[in-house]
Amino acid sequence: MKDFFRRILSLLGGLLLYSTGIIVTMKAQIGYAPWDVFHVGFANTAGLSIGFATILTGLILVVVSLVLGEKIGVGTILNMLLIGIFMDIILGLGLIPTASSPIVGAVKMIIGLFIISMASFLYIGSGFGAGPRDSLMVALTRLTKLPVGVCRGGIELAAVLVGWRLGGMVGFGTLLSAVLIGFCVELTFKLMRFDPTVVQHETIDRTIKRLVPSKEAS
Repeated sequence: MKDFFRRILSLLGGLLLYSTGIIVTMKAQIGYAPWDVFHVGFANTAGLSIGFATILTGLILVVVSLVLGEKIGVGTILNMLLIGIFMDIILGLGLIPTASSPIVGAVKMIIGLFIISMASFLYIGSGFGAGPRDSLMVALTRLTKLPVGVCRGGIELAAVLVGWRLGGMVGFGTLLSAVLIGFCVELTFKLMRFDPTVVQHETIDRTIKRLVPSKEAS
C-alpha cells in the first residue's frame, strides 16, 4: 500500500503542478495557450461556457484515446475534475504576479511550459492513466513511432489552428507555447529518463479492486 499512496501523491502533486503551470502561462499576458484558444473558440461557436467546453473537449479526447488503445484510469478522471479546481484556488490566492512586460511574459511562458512538462512526468508516471490531452499524445506517439515532442507539438498546433478558425484569440504567447511545448516535454522526459509509452497504466476497475477486497478474498 505504501507504493499505492506514493503514486497517489505523485498524481495529485502532478495535477496541482500542472494547474500552477497553466496559471503561470496565463499570467504571462502574451496570448492564450493553444488549448485555451480552442476552448474559447469552441465555447463561443457552440454557445457554451468555457468550463463546459473544456469538459466536453476532454470527454471527446478520452473517447478518441480509447479508440487508439489507451487505458483510462482514475488519473484521467481526476485530471478533468481537479485541474480546474486547483486553477481557481491558485488564481484566488493571487500568488503568481502578472508579467510587467512582453519580455518578462515570454520568460514566464517558458517557465510555465517547463512546469507543465514536469507535472506531466509526475502524473503520467503515477500510472493511474494520463489526462485526456496527454492520453492522446501517448497514443499518437505509440501509433506513429514519432518522438513524443513532435506528437505533442503537432496536437498543440492543431488545437491552435482549429481554435483560431472558431474565433479563439491568438497572440505571441500562443505561438511560443505551441512551438516550445513539445521541446519542453521531450527535454524534461529525457532528463528524467522517462518514456511515457512504457508506463503500464492502471485502469479504473483495477484501482477499485485494489481498494475494495473481493468477496472471494474474504
